[in-house]
Amino acid sequence: MASMTRVLVVEDDPGLARALAITLRARQYDVDVVHTGAAGIDAAASHPPDLVILDLGLPDIDGMDVLHALRGWSSVPVVVLSARHGSSDKVQALDSGADDYVTKPFGMDELLARIRAASRRASPEADQPVVETGAFTVDLALRRVTRQGQEVRLTPTEWRILEILARNPGRIVGRRELLRELRGPHLDTETHYLRVYLAQLRAKLEPDPSRPRHFITEPGVGYRLVP
Repeated sequence: MASMTRVLVVEDDPGLARALAITLRARQYDVDVVHTGAAGIDAAASHPPDLVILDLGLPDIDGMDVLHALRGWSSVPVVVLSARHGSSDKVQALDSGADDYVTKPFGMDELLARIRAASRRASPEADQPVVETGAFTVDLALRRVTRQGQEVRLTPTEWRILEILARNPGRIVGRRELLRELRGPHLDTETHYLRVYLAQLRAKLEPDPSRPRHFITEPGVGYRLVP
């Protein structure tokens, strides 16, 4: 099970990071080790891992913020390590998308068992931070969209809509769900806003905006991004 599984360790304690790397490599895991939150985000985007071991007490970015960033574009299993023993910290981490929470100090056998369990629960294919269509490419990690090799400038609202659709390629995203994400529950019936923004996205990204191939309207339901 461990063979060829890529594990990203984000841990600022050099001794613990080294011990984790040695233990995992001895069990045939492919291990990358970084010591800061920013490096962890970059490593996850450039070389998507099969599982992340994430310390919360990092020197540059709080581990919870790293977790939020990862969950913006990836469903990779994340096992959190932390010296924080409070139940509120555990609940916050799990509610934010962590698959498990291990408090320090811990036994390596226990951690390995939790890694195996998180890997079993994971889908066979981890989400990728890049979504490619026939006309344009969306890089969710870098928050950038390119068409024919050129970056396309989007407004913040246009990007947010594209991001939501790109996280769910091929799936219908309801109009009210989109509006709640964009403007909050008090505006979830003002669907004319969506028509305006979708028209702008089509004008910027579709080869023929009058005959959209990628931004598809499902009448009365919502929208979907077709790669």
